[in-house]
Amino acid sequence: MILYSNDKKLMGRVVPPGENRKRAFNGELVAKFDEVDDPESDAERAVGEPLLEIYNPILQPWSGQVVAVTEFYERAGELERSLTRARFRSWVVTITVTAGFFLILSAIVLRGSRTIEHQLQENLDLTLRVKKGSQRAVALNEKFLRRVGADLHDGPAQLMAYAALRMDSEQILSDDSTRATREDEIATIKESLDEAIRDIRIICRGLILPHIETLSVSEAARRAVEHYQSRTGASVDSAIEPLNDEIPVAVKICVYRFIQEGLNNGWRHAEGKGQRVELKLLGNEITVIVQDAGQGFKAENAFLGLGLSGLRERVESLGGKFEIDSSSAGTTLTMSLNIQDPIVS
Repeated sequence: MILYSNDKKLMGRVVPPGENRKRAFNGELVAKFDEVDDPESDAERAVGEPLLEIYNPILQPWSGQVVAVTEFYERAGELERSLTRARFRSWVVTITVTAGFFLILSAIVLRGSRTIEHQLQENLDLTLRVKKGSQRAVALNEKFLRRVGADLHDGPAQLMAYAALRMDSEQILSDDSTRATREDEIATIKESLDEAIRDIRIICRGLILPHIETLSVSEAARRAVEHYQSRTGASVDSAIEPLNDEIPVAVKICVYRFIQEGLNNGWRHAEGKGQRVELKLLGNEITVIVQDAGQGFKAENAFLGLGLSGLRERVESLGGKFEIDSSSAGTTLTMSLNIQDPIVS
């Protein structure tokens, strides 16, 4: 029952309790910001503005029991505008944050996609490079075997054949030959065999590597220079930095073979004139230079032989650079390798 109202017509009227009034009679303060839908609230609806409907329980002072509920309305136009602004700001923040996350994720995905494409391209290039390198390695190996066979055939084999012919000759076996003649023949045969053995040892020394694993890269470079000097008697000026860092074995072997073949090439084509070897490390890049003061050669003929072709293949197979600079003032061979490159690990 409505006990009191601004609208006197409503006083004494019995109305349905409704959900909000039930909660208020249970002692709960209820506030509702919504369209007024109570049947008895025609006057409030006629205001035409959003209202804040409040239900406040009235307690009996001595018992604390709820004896009545006051129901009143506040104009909520400003509240509605505040709620609209808050709702708009929340949507702006939500959209901005979502867009930011989307842009960040898009950038991450795009960068990842480009990285994957780059890695796929690198893998494809590496695959093609390995395939071509394998094909060239087979061809170079055949050339190398032919060269070793030719060295053995033209050197030790000829000397041993000559010694065998001398032994088969009638002069050394004939009873009519004098002692001096036989001694001359034996000396000739021995000299021929000694020279054949010496040539075989020289060929083997060029094929067999020293114990590279136990040497530093600087020691391996000095060993290559020392072997060359002991074999040829030539003089080599060297500027080899003392590098004791951990260097992959593949790099040590490449350095040794590069110096060995570079010096041998200078001996064959420049008669060992003005030979010099340099080794240095700049950052992660190791550089080796082999020079001579010969007459040089034409650039188009640089890789016709097996030696320089093999050097280039060896260096480039490890991801390095191989350069030749040749003129009438001499020839310079340069190799550069990144010791941190995964290929050389």
